[in-house]
Amino acid sequence: MRKSIYGLFGVLILSSLASQLLARQPFYDRSHYSEVFREERKYRLFLPPAYEDQVVRHYPVIYYFHGHSDRYTLEHYDDGQITVPAVVDFVSKNDVIVVAVDGYVAEHYTGFYGGNPWDIREEGGHYDFGRYFLELIEHIDSTYRTLTDRRHRATSGLSMGGFMSLYLSARFPHLVGSASSFNPGPMFYVGDPGRTVLWWPPHHTDNHTHSRIRLIRASGDYISQYHEEAREIYARALEVDFEYRQDEFNRHAATSIEETFAFHMESFADPTLNNIPVEWSHHNPFAEFDVWGYRFRATGEEKALLYLENVSQGGLRIRTRQWAPDGPPLATRKIEVTTAALYRPNEEYRLIDYDLSRDETRSRMVISDSSGRLSFEVDGSGHQIGIVGRGTGGQPPVLLPVTDKDHLYLPPNETLSLPLRVFNPRGKAMDNVRVQISSEYPTVEIISGSYEITKLGSGEVFDLSPYLSLRLTAGGGYYDFA
Repeated sequence: MRKSIYGLFGVLILSSLASQLLARQPFYDRSHYSEVFREERKYRLFLPPAYEDQVVRHYPVIYYFHGHSDRYTLEHYDDGQITVPAVVDFVSKNDVIVVAVDGYVAEHYTGFYGGNPWDIREEGGHYDFGRYFLELIEHIDSTYRTLTDRRHRATSGLSMGGFMSLYLSARFPHLVGSASSFNPGPMFYVGDPGRTVLWWPPHHTDNHTHSRIRLIRASGDYISQYHEEAREIYARALEVDFEYRQDEFNRHAATSIEETFAFHMESFADPTLNNIPVEWSHHNPFAEFDVWGYRFRATGEEKALLYLENVSQGGLRIRTRQWAPDGPPLATRKIEVTTAALYRPNEEYRLIDYDLSRDETRSRMVISDSSGRLSFEVDGSGHQIGIVGRGTGGQPPVLLPVTDKDHLYLPPNETLSLPLRVFNPRGKAMDNVRVQISSEYPTVEIISGSYEITKLGSGEVFDLSPYLSLRLTAGGGYYDFA
């Protein structure tokens, strides 16, 4: 589903409505001890009226992240007159819990307009709010009556908090089913201390291909050009369930809160968000992390992001980049991979490993552990790996990256051979593999668009560049191939 909603937005808080909302207990400011920070951390809790009923019910949770110079009280941008009453009003009518998270870092809240939350500056990285987010989830789920599955957990936020909503839902896609972002800050530094890298969420839409995403832009926002760029990239990521709204509003603020939280209520009702994907891709800036039941650990002090592509029971592509989206690989990095428990326990499996940088294939045997996990190690130069054994099934042929950058520049008015290569990840040969190229662009003229590979051996790579060609009749540019 893909929606684009352009609406008019006006703000009017009637004094009678505000007094009615504040007449009862509209929220609770509470705290818990954080092992990550070694101190008490505060949060604001919005509970639905039915929470106090005698009937025991459990509720979904929206975690809301504030913007620059603000805190969990959500009062900096509007003196508490818009966001808090809007959240109170929504929670009073819907069965949902909202938790406003505190991004406060004492040494970063200094001077005029000097409140830098979330520790995502270039010189930051000492306070990992991702680890704290996991800790807060555990606290909320163990303290309040929540629904603890993925689809019933959402993130939302404004400005730098909008960045955090997109970033954390991308970092932990197995924990967050839907994410929304009001006028998000464009890009910040994340990762291990001393090895932080610049992260712009639209460079990492692969992380959201099994999530629901909503962006909201105020037309008069002072960084609105970044929001439009983000919208264009997410709109082209057809695998992402994405919608967008533009509000005619001249401030950097959260607009359409009711409609956006309703988007999350729709997501809570979608049972498919609890499905573990059969195939997924993921980018991550940390040396150690878990995602979708897999564990990864990388050694080395250099900065790099780990790119996991088309991960399935039958194999994966694993690469490193020194920056996104097109940085070179970091070959010196060693990466330990432990798969999810997808395989038969204590059985032998064959890894067919094609080294993208050395253009060579080698095979090795690994034995699954008692839970059905496989463990192996590769370097950061780039590897396409097929996994062969009982239960893995027959994998389709794999189209390898056309360049190190994955974006091939095609000049106009030249007949061009396409550097396409096909890899056989299976343990046996493939017969009669047919490759055909097509394009929806009227300026692309296919000269030679199909070829049949009679036989493709196990682990073999076939170069199609002598057989496939095209011409651009107008304009050049960077192209993706899938």
